Amino acid sequence: QARLVESGGGLVQAGDSLRLSCAASGRTFSSYAMAWFRQAPGKEREYVGGITLTGRSTYYADSVKGRFTISRDNAKNTVWLQMNSLKPEDTAVYYCAGRRGIAPTEEYEYDYWGQGTQVTVSS
Repeated sequence: QARLVESGGGLVQAGDSLRLSCAASGRTFSSYAMAWFRQAPGKEREYVGGITLTGRSTYYADSVKGRFTISRDNAKNTVWLQMNSLKPEDTAVYYCAGRRGIAPTEEYEYDYWGQGTQVTVSS
């Protein structure tokens, strides 16, 4: 069973960059597809993007495509979310999630979740 811990959130201004990290415990991290989701106040949690087991393929929601980049290092059991050109509408709690196998976009498909890290973007 994997345990995920996010870090790197904070308060930034519009246009700034931020990098979130998600550290996973266990020795089978390379078996997990990983994804990032976010939940803004009063809204449902939404898919941000995902990355396959090897990191060879990444996927993004239209709202972040071209601004956010997901990467991973299986030797470090870590996945990152690099967020550039941040906008106030990116304000949310960001969660990393993992599951064995493929990298779907639906949150119910993921078995493991971190506790979330707050990202606040001021205008």
